[in-house]
Amino acid sequence: AKNGHCDVSTHDVQNKSLGQWVKQQRVLYKRNVLSSDRKQQLNSICFIWDSQENAWNKHFNQLCAYKAQNGHCNVSQSKYDTTGNETLGRWVSTQRMSYNRNTLSSTRVEQLNSIGFIWVLHERSYEL
Repeated sequence: AKNGHCDVSTHDVQNKSLGQWVKQQRVLYKRNVLSSDRKQQLNSICFIWDSQENAWNKHFNQLCAYKAQNGHCNVSQSKYDTTGNETLGRWVSTQRMSYNRNTLSSTRVEQLNSIGFIWVLHERSYEL
C-alpha cells in the first residue's frame, strides 16, 4: 500500500515490470481468460481494470467538487490560474471537444448534463 492504488503505468520508470504485469492482467481480463481466482484476488485489492475509465471518473468527481464550491463547471485551463485547476480545466475542454466531434459516449454526456455542464461557453455568458 505504498502508493495507495493499483493503477501502475507502464511508463512508471521505477515500476516498469510491475506496470507491464498490470497491463497483462488487464489484457487477460478483457479477453475473458483470467482465472476466477486471479480476478477475485485482484478485486480484493481494488484493482483498476480500466485505467482510462478510472481517470475519467476521477476528473468527473473533481469537477463535481469544483461545481459544489464555485457554482459552475467552467474551469479555467490557464496556466496562470492560481486555483491549481489547470489540469481539470484541460479535461473540461477535452470533454467539450469530444462532444463537438461526437466522440463522447452518451453515458458521459448524461453524466456531465446531470451536473449542469455547459457545452458551449458563449451560451452561458448571455444568461448572466
